[in-house]
Amino acid sequence: MQSFLDPAILFFVFGLLAGALRSNLEIPPQIARFLSLYLLMALGLKGGFALHQSGLTMDVAVSLGCALLLATVVPLLGYHLLKRVLSGYDAAAIAATYGSVSAVTFITAVQYLDNHNVAYGGHMAAAMALMESPAIIMAVLLANMVRQREKEQSLAAESRTVRNTPLSRILHESVTDGAQLVLLGAMVIGIVTGQSGHDAMQPFAGDLFKGMLAFFLLDMGLNAARSMSGLKGKSPWLLAYGLVGPLVHASLALGLCVLLDIPAGNGALLVVLAASASYIAVPAVVRHAIPEANPSLYIGMSLGVTFPFNILVGIPLYVGVAQRVLG
Repeated sequence: MQSFLDPAILFFVFGLLAGALRSNLEIPPQIARFLSLYLLMALGLKGGFALHQSGLTMDVAVSLGCALLLATVVPLLGYHLLKRVLSGYDAAAIAATYGSVSAVTFITAVQYLDNHNVAYGGHMAAAMALMESPAIIMAVLLANMVRQREKEQSLAAESRTVRNTPLSRILHESVTDGAQLVLLGAMVIGIVTGQSGHDAMQPFAGDLFKGMLAFFLLDMGLNAARSMSGLKGKSPWLLAYGLVGPLVHASLALGLCVLLDIPAGNGALLVVLAASASYIAVPAVVRHAIPEANPSLYIGMSLGVTFPFNILVGIPLYVGVAQRVLG
């Protein structure tokens, strides 16, 4: 209940209610984009300052390796499950969405840990960045396999063939994505400048962070409420996956954390990352990389179902379980 009294979470709930009431309240897209970049820059700086103090240790390497493993396993599991009830293209797109991560969910979890005085490593921001791209690459490869299979089975392939998306193009877009570059660039700047940079950027990266997050979550609440309409009439299995999938992915991450003896704070963030689903970076790539997939499915599920669940219920649950199991 304490998490619901957090102003940022209450602004998200307010946005949900305003969206459900079909209010004309909206945050201009340019401002929402700025808020997103600000949050990522502030998070990158915080991570860089923390890494400057701690340095690169074995614990850092283990956490980053675990993040990469999860970013590979989760989309593969999702695809093989979803293709039983969906087309190969939709299965690949949704698997990519749930195999990648939500930066806003991660940032909200970081704020939650700060509010509850739970220690975590600054390198976890790098873990989030590493988990962004593998699922996208795998989804494109899977979609290309589906196209090839259809081409071989079709008698009229010439009229229906869609050219495979070059992997080099996807790699370039994944690596040069603006949001990810801001995060990594800010982290490097934080590492280089250290304590002097921390002191200079404190009002920007520290004092303003909470208010900016609340403003951004208001916008996310509005978008989440409007995305839910895209799921009307869809299979209940999709709704079930949007709620149960994150719990399964979180359990996988927790098991890895226990196996690798990852500390509670870092483990909680890995669990949150594994349970989150992308609704910005992945849809932007998938829209043109897998045009055969239905955007209302992968965007509606991630933003309309999984994101609200994680913000309102998931984060307190994941952190509480991680503290109990790993702490």
